Amino acid sequence: MVRRERWVALTTLAMLQAVTIVAGAYALTNDLSLGALTRPEPLPTERAEPSPVPVVTAGPVLASGGDGPLPPKGTLAAQLADALGDEALGARVGAVVIDAGTGEQIFAADAATGITPASTTKVVTCAAALASLGPDARLKTSVVQGSNRNSIVLVGGGDPTLAGPSAKPGAYPKQASMVQLASRTAAALKSSGVTKVTLSYDASLFTGSGSAPGWKPNYIPDGEAAPVHALAIDEGRQNPASSTPRVADPAAYAATAFARTLGKYGISVGTSIRPAKAARGAATLAAVESAPVYALVERTLTKSDNDLAEALARHVAIKEGRPASFEGGSQAVLAVLKRLGIDKGVTVSDGSGLSIRNRISADGLARVLAVAAKDPALRPLLAGMPIAGFTGTLGHRFTGGDSKGQVGLVRAKTGTLNHVNTLAGFATTRSGRLVTFAFLADKVPYTAESVLDRLAAIVARS
Repeated sequence: MVRRERWVALTTLAMLQAVTIVAGAYALTNDLSLGALTRPEPLPTERAEPSPVPVVTAGPVLASGGDGPLPPKGTLAAQLADALGDEALGARVGAVVIDAGTGEQIFAADAATGITPASTTKVVTCAAALASLGPDARLKTSVVQGSNRNSIVLVGGGDPTLAGPSAKPGAYPKQASMVQLASRTAAALKSSGVTKVTLSYDASLFTGSGSAPGWKPNYIPDGEAAPVHALAIDEGRQNPASSTPRVADPAAYAATAFARTLGKYGISVGTSIRPAKAARGAATLAAVESAPVYALVERTLTKSDNDLAEALARHVAIKEGRPASFEGGSQAVLAVLKRLGIDKGVTVSDGSGLSIRNRISADGLARVLAVAAKDPALRPLLAGMPIAGFTGTLGHRFTGGDSKGQVGLVRAKTGTLNHVNTLAGFATTRSGRLVTFAFLADKVPYTAESVLDRLAAIVARS
């Protein structure tokens, strides 16, 4: 049974990558732009635009295979040890390569040391979300009846991807739409003979501070994330197409936009729009739902979406009976990982990895990925991983030196903060063995991205 599950995982991964390569080829031959699909969500020093889709001459990443032999440990260890000696990595580096099938460490160097993971934190957040919420769960934003027939309450369901009135259609995954919510609300009100209402908004689903312990003061002003609220449109952006500026009060901003949109559908809204708690059991007038969690996880990983990662962590907290705050989310994520047997070496203070208080060991991170390779419920982690030289935050990577030959042959999540560079993901060895790896450095003098690419490339061609 174990062999069969591993074969299914490998085959699924091969199909995913094959579709990506075919789509890239189609786009090139039909003069289509992949920018909207590949542009990464910026992190403090992770702002490079993706390169054009390259021509791939090697086989697809995670190509179909089976229980091929493990790579020669001596050769792999010597090559990795040499690359780990690069001074660009700085004074603290954790590295591990694990056989996804057996969990055996193929290579380890300071693998148990807790290191600031940056955005590779999203791997553990997304694993917990899939395991706790389930891949098919959705986040609902609704409008309910207020205290009388002429009052309504906009209730935030913790979906930061809710598209505002100015958002352009066509994003993947498909977003819930405020325009559609307003249209449905207006229809429900008019059917009852109501054309004038007072509007309140309820963002009480999430609690606590809007910014996490360990976040730098400039993160919100610089657009790395919005203050975390249960009600927001366009992830708290004033302009859906730009990371900056972020609004100071996403819930109030969303409610005001909703009032304007209702006006376009013939519903007059009073000028006083205030926060209020929706009554328990209040009748629902209209609702819209997000894409399923598996698609939200893919977006979180591919785009390194900080806002969505924080929302997912809070929803895990709610499902696990904890406060929907940074502290509750962190506790809930670790509780879920413990149930899965993969909490060792993981300490987090947020869901996105912006917090400099997070610590994850290379071994802990690689083991989360190894479990995901065998657990069907966690498999969206694999699909969401950026592809070397193709998508997301790896779209501009693997372009130089000996890593260039491994374009399309690695799927991995990047992590970038000041003096922190990390990379964790999957590769299939030349003999067809699926392995996971994690390379983390948090005392980097300048940048170590190219060295991390080299390390992953060594694994992929081993």
